[in-house]
Amino acid sequence: MDEAGRRGIADRRRAGRLVVPSEQAPADRMLLERSAIEELSHHADPWRVLRILSEFVEGFDALNEVGPAVTVFGSARSHPNDPYYIAGRKLGAALANRGFAVITGGGPGIMEAVNRGCHEAGGLSVGCNIELPHEQSLNKYVDLGVEFRYFFVRKNMFVKYARGFVIFPGGFGTLDELFESLTLAQTGKIEHFPIVLFGTPYWKGLLDWLKDHVLGAGAIAPDDLNLMTLTDDPEEAAEMATRPLPVEVDEPREQTGEPKRDPR
Repeated sequence: MDEAGRRGIADRRRAGRLVVPSEQAPADRMLLERSAIEELSHHADPWRVLRILSEFVEGFDALNEVGPAVTVFGSARSHPNDPYYIAGRKLGAALANRGFAVITGGGPGIMEAVNRGCHEAGGLSVGCNIELPHEQSLNKYVDLGVEFRYFFVRKNMFVKYARGFVIFPGGFGTLDELFESLTLAQTGKIEHFPIVLFGTPYWKGLLDWLKDHVLGAGAIAPDDLNLMTLTDDPEEAAEMATRPLPVEVDEPREQTGEPKRDPR
């Protein structure tokens, strides 16, 4: 193959089961920003629904046999010498040692750290990657990788195949995932679902703001703040996120708001 041919192949990335030119706009952008031709034809969106459906099917098929798992979110910008990267690696190992798979976004940073810790401890390390304008490839510690075009399909997989969330410090994407999980728990779409915030210094300001302003304005109920648990210890985070589903309840646990097991 000549040099031009090799450059052509190198300038492509995997998206789902397809290979698309890297200059092509991501599917999410194409869905949300229709072109003038699409507006006139009215044909693109109905056919796009079939591609969205196929992405759900592919995700369900790939993850259906994962078993008990915990989804972990966090910044893609953390480096291996970052204390949170080191803690993420320990968390991945702690979850694997408890017989749990880990599910992350499959990228670098905290995601890589958690996948790495789980993989090295002999657990199942899962990555749900997303098509972005600038390529984000699966990290090398992912044992089972699925690539998605649409954020909303990927988010569904994070929730459907997990027993709980651990959320490390991160940016807008991590905050989006945090508040999405809180909304699902608050509205009862997911029940008895631990949401563990890792990193007291990072999250304390947000929690204070929620208590002082959001709760103060009556926009949430006092019990809504019990949906989150805070820790700085990877072993404790793993224990919190993998607690057995409770049955008959008497009173909430002080730390997490989870109901107690029936002592009978």
